[in-house]
Amino acid sequence: MFKKPIWRNILIGLAWLISLGGLVTLMSFIEIKKAGVVCKDVKIYIPGNQYFIDKQQIENILRFSSNTLIGRRLDNINLHDLETKLKANPFVQFAKVYADMNGIIWIEVSQRHPILRIMNQYDQDFYVDENGLKLPLSDNFTANVLAANGYIEEMFSGKVDTLKTQLAKDVFKTVDFIHRDSLWSAQIAQVYVNQNHEIELIPRVGNQRILLGNADSLDVKFHNLLMFYKQALPQVGWNAYKAINIKYANQIIGIKNTREDSLRLSAPVIDSAKLSTDTSLIKH
Repeated sequence: MFKKPIWRNILIGLAWLISLGGLVTLMSFIEIKKAGVVCKDVKIYIPGNQYFIDKQQIENILRFSSNTLIGRRLDNINLHDLETKLKANPFVQFAKVYADMNGIIWIEVSQRHPILRIMNQYDQDFYVDENGLKLPLSDNFTANVLAANGYIEEMFSGKVDTLKTQLAKDVFKTVDFIHRDSLWSAQIAQVYVNQNHEIELIPRVGNQRILLGNADSLDVKFHNLLMFYKQALPQVGWNAYKAINIKYANQIIGIKNTREDSLRLSAPVIDSAKLSTDTSLIKH
């Protein structure tokens, strides 16, 4: 009655032992074969359309050329060390180096993707990538991204690092929001931080400064701005206002170009509570 389970367990254990022995034998065979394999070629793959780093730079980082690697035995090449050197480059987000049994060394490198360029008040200039990490500028390539300048106190040490100040985090959050929306990516040309440490946006179409304030309630603020563009500006013209204040989630304030109106904020042009009930002009 109890013999079948015992024999069954013994057979299962024996099968695992045989499988493990076969795996060890196979790995030993692969290592023996690999020891005699000579590098025949080096393949470098860099996906994406930004070129902060190219094939020649990869070879320079590794301090080898393809001709130097070619002809060497694979067991005399430290692939892990090559991979570590690549990952140390500030523009490299991911690197993988491996060799196949045909003697081909494969090098795959993914670049970091900046979405923002910051010029701080100390004349330091650096990128911020899509993960919110600071990067140095490149001598090899200039990224076409939104630039932010003005009274920005965020410092840069020259190495990949996280953002430290809340203002820089707000600027990044704002630019990330814009970057993800095709309409605002096309409309917003620049980000400026004023003396009050508030964010202003410079549009491509129209002469108005857009007073954003901070990065709170971005979806509401940009919804209000869209309604202002759709409902107010067509009636008065694109040059009627010198600034559009969307700092407050419950209203939009237009500051007119005329002398008497430029001395004070006008009454709310459009109330966001009213806008939220009228979505007929929004394209979904």
